[in-house]
Amino acid sequence: MSIPHSIQAEYDVVFAGGGAAACIIASRLATALPHLKFLVLESGPTTKDKEEHRQPGRYLTHLLPTSTTMQFYASTPTENVAGRSVIVPSGRCIGGGSSVNFMLYNRPAASDLDEWETEYGNAGWGSKDLIPLMKKAETYEVEPHNATHGSDGPLKVSYGAPLDLAAQFLEIGPKFEKNRPFGDEGNGFDAASVNKFYQMPKWISRKGHRSDVPHHYIYNKTFDNLSVFDGCRVNRVITENGAATGLEYLFDRRVYEFSNQDLRTVKARKLVIVSAGAMGSPLILERSGIGKKDILDRAGIPMVVELPGVGENYQDHLFVVTPYIAEPDAETFDPIFRGDPETWGRLLTLWAKDGSGLMGGNGVDCAIKMRPHPDELAELGPDFKQYWNDVFAKNPDKPLFWLSALAGLPADQSALPPIKYLCSGCFLGYPTSRGHVHIASSDLYAAPDFQCAFLSNDCDLAALRWGYKKGRELIRRLPSFRGALVPGHPQFAPDSPAALTETGPVPLDAPKVVYSAEDDKAIDDYVRQWVATTWHSLGTCAMKPRDRGGVVDSKLNVYGIGKLKVADLSIPPSNVNSNTYSAAVAVAEKAAIIIAAELGGKI
Repeated sequence: MSIPHSIQAEYDVVFAGGGAAACIIASRLATALPHLKFLVLESGPTTKDKEEHRQPGRYLTHLLPTSTTMQFYASTPTENVAGRSVIVPSGRCIGGGSSVNFMLYNRPAASDLDEWETEYGNAGWGSKDLIPLMKKAETYEVEPHNATHGSDGPLKVSYGAPLDLAAQFLEIGPKFEKNRPFGDEGNGFDAASVNKFYQMPKWISRKGHRSDVPHHYIYNKTFDNLSVFDGCRVNRVITENGAATGLEYLFDRRVYEFSNQDLRTVKARKLVIVSAGAMGSPLILERSGIGKKDILDRAGIPMVVELPGVGENYQDHLFVVTPYIAEPDAETFDPIFRGDPETWGRLLTLWAKDGSGLMGGNGVDCAIKMRPHPDELAELGPDFKQYWNDVFAKNPDKPLFWLSALAGLPADQSALPPIKYLCSGCFLGYPTSRGHVHIASSDLYAAPDFQCAFLSNDCDLAALRWGYKKGRELIRRLPSFRGALVPGHPQFAPDSPAALTETGPVPLDAPKVVYSAEDDKAIDDYVRQWVATTWHSLGTCAMKPRDRGGVVDSKLNVYGIGKLKVADLSIPPSNVNSNTYSAAVAVAEKAAIIIAAELGGKI
């Protein structure tokens, strides 16, 4: 086979990684600096004009073990998660997560962004700077002239084929949770968006197309000065005399049947930007000799710069999906998730016609960003109080978790009855858990040393326990509810008042389920057995002072090395209560402004 790409020997700026952030930055820079040459190297395949990346309803197919657009990372098993290895996916294709995610439009709280600036000393990275960049990137088709949102950005946002289940949730929720009303805006960055039931917008256009980055920043434009190549796996950053001078890469054997795995090099005249995501960027730095000494020594890699924070501070959102049975006539995504040929054929035809139907949605059409009221705090237990005081008491815009109803069971249903399901889904916005990801050898194909550290603090367990109870109370009151899918729930004793015996909806004013201490333990055991990732990985090349474990400064420069930056979701020093696509867009747009100015341009 011939060489897949003809890559020049030298460019002005080269990117290691071609995910959402890299594509945004490269597009902005290539437009602002037409006299410079830019190169993006992505290890995964192209996504251009591929229906699986344009049709929203196919999102779950990217999580199949056979997926070519995902990298699956296996965390070291721990007793905190019942001895399991948590599998964390990461987008491995042009556009990264934006091309394969669940498309939930969910923005952070203003205080999340302000912490990056005030707590970690990153001038220019607060909400006043980043919110305008989020608006710049979007066209909010839900309400085009809403001042909280953008109206002429490249990425489209709509409701994306909402289903009746959402209407039930949004009607019942405010009636049952009487101090949590319906709200028109769940993404306003402020406390007014918390404890409101709202219809869930999505990164889906009104035409029923996924709003991924490459189709809106790269593929739809013609660049004479930007090359974006797939199947090019970066091994390391080449450094000379204290500065980055290029990249070492090879053609990825998982994309191209190319027997020659020789390492190749490309030079960067002005700058190298590592943008391989929270899982990939620290591994590239460590293979480049930038990291903690004992990790580099163990892998046999000569140290260039000792930077112990590389690969540390791993954060995610802990997620629990709880399944229930829906009425037979409910409209859900289950036939899509099961791969029913007749349903797929009908829906693909409908989508091809005008982008309508279930293929133009994702089944997640409602949510609430829930925060306990003062009289509810006792329900979370005494150990939770300090966590509440440290994180939430002073920040009324921070919810404890995001809670939703899903129209269908987004999982392998091959061993389940072919019926209709619905789920509650709950993810923690600010888990206390902190993990790490490091190289385990110098082999760039080798699995890393990865520890997600889920549930390493009981505060996270208490919050998810409360989330299970809140979700159950809402779901059991929906008209479509027909009972619990018992194997996917806590194993309550048969004689417990919490036992899963209901087969239909209870009245709105029915008593709440009463849980004993033994029932709470059953919920805790259940959470440990089922807690999963949202694959919202971030924080592993944190933007904070070097003496606090930082890897980059506020201009995204890697400490101790010239002409080298990191720009992706590895740089946030602390978490955001949102699906992280919004944060990735903000980071990328901000990075583009910083880098353009340094290169003599303006955005």
